[in-house]
Amino acid sequence: MGHPSVHPTGTTVYKPEKCYNGYTIYSAKDHGAVLVDMNGNAVHVWKDLHGFPNKLLPGGQVFGSLGVRDPLYGYQDQLDLVQVDWDGNIVWKFDKLEYIEDEGEKPQWMARQHHDFQREGNTVGYYVPGMECKLDSGNTLILCHHDVVNKRISDKKLVDDCFIEVDWEGNIVWRWNCNEHFNELGFDETAKNALYRSPNVKVTGQGDWMHINSMSVLGPNKWYDAGDERFHPDNIIWDGRETNICAIISKETGKIVWQVGPDYTQTEALRKLGVIIGQHHCHMIPKGLPGEGNILVYDNGGWGGYGAPSQTSVRGQKTAIRDYSRVIEFNPVTLEVVWEFNAGKLGHVMPIQANWFYSPFVSSAQRLPNGNTLITEGSEGRLLEVTPEYEIVWEYINPYLHEQQYVYRAYRYPYDYVPQLPKPEEVAIEPVDNNTFRLPGAGEYGFKEVVTVEGTIGYGKRGDMCIDEDKPEK
Repeated sequence: MGHPSVHPTGTTVYKPEKCYNGYTIYSAKDHGAVLVDMNGNAVHVWKDLHGFPNKLLPGGQVFGSLGVRDPLYGYQDQLDLVQVDWDGNIVWKFDKLEYIEDEGEKPQWMARQHHDFQREGNTVGYYVPGMECKLDSGNTLILCHHDVVNKRISDKKLVDDCFIEVDWEGNIVWRWNCNEHFNELGFDETAKNALYRSPNVKVTGQGDWMHINSMSVLGPNKWYDAGDERFHPDNIIWDGRETNICAIISKETGKIVWQVGPDYTQTEALRKLGVIIGQHHCHMIPKGLPGEGNILVYDNGGWGGYGAPSQTSVRGQKTAIRDYSRVIEFNPVTLEVVWEFNAGKLGHVMPIQANWFYSPFVSSAQRLPNGNTLITEGSEGRLLEVTPEYEIVWEYINPYLHEQQYVYRAYRYPYDYVPQLPKPEEVAIEPVDNNTFRLPGAGEYGFKEVVTVEGTIGYGKRGDMCIDEDKPEK
């Protein structure tokens, strides 16, 4: 879908009686962490506190980062991970993963954090009733980068993903390195060959071969309660954007114990699930929320995966291509899809208008306590709250278009997370009728003169549109 040059921003649809009402936080470039109410008012901004992502804590505290490494030396590396109070005072900070001495830069400690982190007390970082993050104690699980050479993967230098767990004092007490588990990932020989030659090399000269973009703890769940050890509450679920893999690792052993991708043709269940491409925010819906125990993921589409070279992938990189997104919720045992959101669910014609819901990068999905889902359609900077029946009950368009429209990930939290503010007034916003809405001076809706033309055109009755001439629509 072409992006219009003129369109409204802020909240464009709001049905208070159908929403899980609260505050929404996201990162806006050149501003910082922005907190908006349901009517789109920016009620608080933590200036220059950027989020990969930002996460709100009870009492009006927030997680974020205060700096980014020069991309010439480190791809998407955040200098630190900080927790600040309502007034921007640092409550907690971690930056001591690696001491970096980039050419022409002042040597300094860096966290090299990217894409995700979780504080003890909450498994996913978004609001779950009765599952609050610890504010002044506890461990933090952080997704980071580190540089490796692993010739089983490629002869090129790699920027690898690692998970670290740090205590309140910043000591690293546990670590997992992705590249060390390459043989468990299930690549066939064709994919290995392509990956070896073209491991998604960035401007740094390193191959961002996996590109993990989400990581969270499973937490208590019905599968483990029923005896399935793969879903131990301490185990960690993650997804790799470049490989189309979603996986769970054992916290105790580090081994992969559950996985979908990279090959979605291996079983009938995988074929029915359908290929997941370039995905973001794969996580298990926490206990206490509707759909608990199911996997929720923003399946971006776009491009991802390694395989045989072709006309659209001359080096065998990004071989799976799909030009629309979907959000899917599926059973991790049977792989049955139990809920799916895509352009067709909004009434658009599939597949012709499938890309009317489409973000080939960033994006996320959060299950809300009332059963709705908050969706970040990131590349468009559009946030949607949709009901299980696919009704849009809240829509917000990032208004900071002159800086950077896309939104990496947004989260919704209840009003009482922010005691510093009175509960805002909730004013319903009915969707505009796009057929009749006109800007001043743009002319009126409707036709001034109408004439009838006798006869027929092509197949069928006058006025029919034939999409496929071999199978004309009647």
